[in-house]
Amino acid sequence: MIRKTLQNTAKAVGKGAAVPARVVAAEQALRRNDELLAALSTSTAGLDEAQITERLHRDGPNEVAHEKPPHWSRQLLRAFKNPFIVVLLVLAGVQLGTDSSDLAGPLIIGAMVSISVLLSFIQEYRSTRAAEKLKAMVRNTATVTRCASDGHSERIEVPVAELVAGDIVHLGAGDMVPADLRLLSAKDLFISQAILTGESLPVEKAAPSAHGMVAAAAAAANPLDLPSVCYMGTNVISGTATAAVVATGARSYLGSIAHTLSGERVQTSFDRGVRSVSWLLIRFMAVMVPVVFLINGLDKHDWLQAFLFALSVAVGLTPEMLPLIVTANLAKGALAMSKRKVVVKRLNAIQNFGAMDVLCTDKTGTLTLDKIVLERHLDLDGEASGEALEFGYLNSRFQTGLKNLMDKAVLAHRNLEPMAGRFQLVDEIPFDFQRRRMSVVLSGGDGQHLLVCKGAVEEMLAICTAARQDGIDVPLTDARRAEIRAMTRHLNEDGLRVLVVAVKRQKPSGHTYGLADEAGLTAIGCLAFLDPPKDSAATAIAALRQHGVAVKVVTGDNEAVTRKICREVGLDVSNSVQGRDIDALDEAALDGVVARTTVFAKMSPLQKARVVEALQRQGHTVGFLGDGINDAPALRAADVGISVDSATDIAKESADIILLEKNLMVLEEGVLEGRVTFGNIIKYIKMTASSNFGNVFSVLVASAFLPFLPLLPLQVLVLNLLYDISQLTIPFDRMDEEYLTKPRKWDASDIGRFMIWIGPVSSIFDVTTFLLLWHVFGANSAAHQSFFQSGWFIESLLTQTLVVHMIRTRRIPFLQSVASAPVLALTGAIITIGLAVPFVAFGTKIGMVPLPTAYFGWVALTVLTYCALTQLVKLLYIRRYGRWL
Repeated sequence: MIRKTLQNTAKAVGKGAAVPARVVAAEQALRRNDELLAALSTSTAGLDEAQITERLHRDGPNEVAHEKPPHWSRQLLRAFKNPFIVVLLVLAGVQLGTDSSDLAGPLIIGAMVSISVLLSFIQEYRSTRAAEKLKAMVRNTATVTRCASDGHSERIEVPVAELVAGDIVHLGAGDMVPADLRLLSAKDLFISQAILTGESLPVEKAAPSAHGMVAAAAAAANPLDLPSVCYMGTNVISGTATAAVVATGARSYLGSIAHTLSGERVQTSFDRGVRSVSWLLIRFMAVMVPVVFLINGLDKHDWLQAFLFALSVAVGLTPEMLPLIVTANLAKGALAMSKRKVVVKRLNAIQNFGAMDVLCTDKTGTLTLDKIVLERHLDLDGEASGEALEFGYLNSRFQTGLKNLMDKAVLAHRNLEPMAGRFQLVDEIPFDFQRRRMSVVLSGGDGQHLLVCKGAVEEMLAICTAARQDGIDVPLTDARRAEIRAMTRHLNEDGLRVLVVAVKRQKPSGHTYGLADEAGLTAIGCLAFLDPPKDSAATAIAALRQHGVAVKVVTGDNEAVTRKICREVGLDVSNSVQGRDIDALDEAALDGVVARTTVFAKMSPLQKARVVEALQRQGHTVGFLGDGINDAPALRAADVGISVDSATDIAKESADIILLEKNLMVLEEGVLEGRVTFGNIIKYIKMTASSNFGNVFSVLVASAFLPFLPLLPLQVLVLNLLYDISQLTIPFDRMDEEYLTKPRKWDASDIGRFMIWIGPVSSIFDVTTFLLLWHVFGANSAAHQSFFQSGWFIESLLTQTLVVHMIRTRRIPFLQSVASAPVLALTGAIITIGLAVPFVAFGTKIGMVPLPTAYFGWVALTVLTYCALTQLVKLLYIRRYGRWL
């Protein structure tokens, strides 16, 4: 099938058509290694600097289409893309078309739109540029063989973007495949192609060294089925390989379909919450504005004036600053977290960080120091053994795949290097997460091959048939296995991780070694490693618990070791389960187990993801902290995936947040920053919703009883503009400590309830102000409507602006929590400007008149009474619903 596709493509190319990107790798799958290298103008020694420069210039960097920051012009246009801005522009157009002689209204609306759009654009532009700089701090690399300037080949790490066709790449467990590759050699290589196929199970890949592999490649119906080709963006589950780059960037398979993979992410609950509130307010406006129009038109018989007033009310109901407030809060949170060495890849993850109430974390490097040392090397009786150390050193020294921290601890015994120098690597059986062991096959000049295997206790005892005792190999009986398990269990209970070392000697057979050769081994002894808990781990867990975040440990490590570490850092270990215990559970049973369990040990990658999904089904917002390839499924499943800069490529790609320091204390700070961010957004939404509701209620009352408009359309617009400006510093406000003590989740129903409770409070004092102006100051006729309108303008602006300081905190009285300096300064400035408007030329132009000094005494009394009543309603609301913001 592939061969037929290539033939058809060749005909198309002859007619001038472009070669599909998916065919590039498929074509190379049919070549022998020597043909492939010749076609790519490369060799196993790699490319030199001149070739690399030329190919980078020819093909460009190895990057595919992704969500790059748009051009500034597109960002500016996108700032107009929100329902409130559209409503304002429509209202301005309608008003301009209705009364083209009066440009003041459209100009003020234009000013409001300009302020909102310009500030939103500036904020988004700055935040996206800052986010790109932060992302640049997390770079993926690939291991390649290249020719040095002296002509010698060397393995080096290079940024993935600098790979070119013809590069010789080396793969190991945990690597992301950096480009489309044709395998030259491979050993037990399993690749996850989930990003391209959606299939969770890995597929085996192998070099086309045998005729059968070439035949399989020719018969493959789908390029993804090619057994000798690995595609960019997939990841290595286990095994090792050497391969040649055949396609990079847009010419890769992933690059050819990147436009279908990039774009906007699926909306989070936070996105849906903001949008639902937006449309709630728009629906409210769509109902109330026609009512205002009809009441004024029927009562005043001036339908044009009633229409313009209704339009102005619609503008007043529009929270056009909402997109700006949301973006500014999220961006401020991201920048604040960057100062704590936390890279936020996706802004909305900040809110999920704050809402997180369960953190699932791996053990190694998070609860522990991540500095493993080889504490003991023992025989099977628990006595010190140099032989166990020597064989363990050979295994770690000659493996070519990913070396873990335990391998590095073994290799710290450099005095064994001369001994290792007598051996040569023949073959390797790489590690995988099912076998939990790895083997190397060595030749030492004695005519035999030595297979040295090292791995987890149970998995090793299952493949051993003999045990070395006092230098003699004896049969490994079930009783002896039980004794070894008991000995290693005691080590685990002391916090030591244990690996068993075993060997097998056999004559060379000429075959490639595989999993079947890991049988009939002789157990030599054990290596015991210590990774003590961090001094700060217990403090960090206690701090997270204090802030309402439960910590669960989900690890592939031994249960006894995990329980001991967890106990030392203050976690409840009364309930712990192992991966094998949850395999047979259905969703309902698993939910029950997960709810009461803190420690999950010996977990496979898919089992980790199942735990996360079970917690989510119970309504939890789940974070997952991991750095290994086995953590990738759980990172993707979590509400907020958290990884570290030193993590495997696939872990970093799966995460939403990258920690540049693997420190739980940083997580606590991130949680608090997320809650501050969310709190300030909710603060603005509740203030705006309640204020809008109160204003419309007041307008309806005034329209029904006054012989003139309570405010002119221009006055409504100016009032709304001043109020909106007063809210611009909300992202810089502080949150009360008690608000930060527990996770906060989006609750759209609470917005409407809050609006109905708090909104009418301001209407009460609007009505008292109407009565004051009508009866005390004699503004009871059309001749005095300017006095009435000026008086209500002042009272409405003061109550609207000052209510910010009462709503922003749960504390009673509100003076116990003082707003931040920017909020105090801007609200003070807006109040000063509002008080001055009736006395300046601008006020005269919009129909206002100066007010007597006596009126301001009444206004001060009104404001004080309003504050007192708002505090009373707040108290009743909190007692009724147990919450405020």
